Amino acid sequence: MGNTPLLWAAGNGHEEVVGILLGRDDVDPNLPSEDGQTPLLRAAYGGHEGVVKLLLGRSDVNPDERDEEGQTPLWWAAYGGYEGVVKLLLGRGDIDPDKPDVSGQTPLSRAACNGCERIVKILLGQHEVDPNKPDMGGRTPLLWAVYKGYEGVAGILPGRDDVDPDKPDMSGQTPLTQAACSGHLGVVEILLRRGVNPDKPDQFGRIPLLSAAQNGHEGVVEVLLGRGDINPGKLDGGGRAPL
Repeated sequence: MGNTPLLWAAGNGHEEVVGILLGRDDVDPNLPSEDGQTPLLRAAYGGHEGVVKLLLGRSDVNPDERDEEGQTPLWWAAYGGYEGVVKLLLGRGDIDPDKPDVSGQTPLSRAACNGCERIVKILLGQHEVDPNKPDMGGRTPLLWAVYKGYEGVAGILPGRDDVDPDKPDMSGQTPLTQAACSGHLGVVEILLRRGVNPDKPDQFGRIPLLSAAQNGHEGVVEVLLGRGDINPGKLDGGGRAPL
């Protein structure tokens, strides 16, 4: 698989071994494995702050190198929820904090998807980060957070002026539709307070109320029916109403 001793040491967080290997002139600190993973990426993936710091101290290490899936060390650190590693990487001026992988998912998307509130806040503090950036399927960081039911992240993102809380994915599903479909009552209430359209249909004509009713989410149905701006008899593309 093309794994060097440095790759193994970095991936397992062995700082002393990494230090010994980096002291040699015949060791390339940026040499990747066959899948494009560098020692820095492996260290970030494992959340090994000490190793990350050692590698970032080298002028010949590229801190923004992608693997074969387009994922950077920052992408993996955000995915894993490693706040210390994220801060170390963002401390460099030569990385793109909004760089997407091959599927269009950014570090912010990954942090939102895993409910890492502190990392979401850190990334939102980077002016290069677009908090409304969709992936290849049209899913924004907010949609990922809503899909998993992470109320903390779902409360942070819609509070920004540059986030559209009603932005749909490629199938026309809005964050509210997704939350209603999954029965995430707390998220539904957060989104409704942000002024989203509670009656917006997806590409199949399904409104959030229909999605909640179809999946038996009573609490969500009650909240939606309590509003005066919803048509409870609205039909989807197949002629089905919530009832």
